[in-house]
Amino acid sequence: MQIDPRGPRFSAALSAIVLAAVLITGSGSLLALQAAVFALPAFGGLRLSPYGWLYRTFVRPHLAPPTATEDERPPRFAQGVGLVFAAVGSLGFLSAVPWLGLLTTAFALAATFLNAAFGYCLGCEMYLLIRRAQGRPDVMA
Repeated sequence: MQIDPRGPRFSAALSAIVLAAVLITGSGSLLALQAAVFALPAFGGLRLSPYGWLYRTFVRPHLAPPTATEDERPPRFAQGVGLVFAAVGSLGFLSAVPWLGLLTTAFALAATFLNAAFGYCLGCEMYLLIRRAQGRPDVMA
């Protein structure tokens, strides 16, 4: 499935805001909510992303059509990577190992910021590298 690449960038911006709030507050519960936000599109496709719904409902109608589209699979994989970091961070905060929560949240924030600000998706690049290593470079970014 092809998607508007501006949607994942919008989602990354909202995720970055939430992750920054987690770093400021140390809230494992907030990070667990962000993990759920990552889980929905990772397992069910980007159409289930709450932030994607906000983009499709409130932002995209005010924009010109995208000049290009991209494959859904790399951003979906990136959501799974975000889920892993957020889940481990949540466990860290909620099990009295705050340094683990802070570390994983900081890594997730760095990745989401790169995507939101510069359009560079680390998880997407990981997906493409894995596909090439498997000898299946059938996805173009």
